[in-house]
Amino acid sequence: MEQRVNIKFCLKLGKPAAETHEMLVKVYGVDAVSKKCVFEWFKRFRDGKEDVKDKPRSGRPSTRTTPDNIERVGRMLSLRMVAEELKISLDSVSNITHVHLQNRKKKVYAFPT
Repeated sequence: MEQRVNIKFCLKLGKPAAETHEMLVKVYGVDAVSKKCVFEWFKRFRDGKEDVKDKPRSGRPSTRTTPDNIERVGRMLSLRMVAEELKISLDSVSNITHVHLQNRKKKVYAFPT
């Protein structure tokens, strides 16, 4: 968002998009937005868009990643067991484990090693 503010500022100063991108690269290095992105934001601002935030996105809310499922996943032994127990896909369980539990599950062995 900070770079978008800078893009808008440069546009208001009359700087061209290519020069604006060069300045962003000098300041942000590899974290600078792409030249294509700079041109897209220039067009949006020229077309009258004032807000630098993204438009709200519609989308179906997740029905599988519920607080209850997150808690239950945290106590299970394997991803496959979790998927079978909760009757949700292995991908959903993996997402819960990695995104919501920050992969804090540890491997549990049935027999001492």
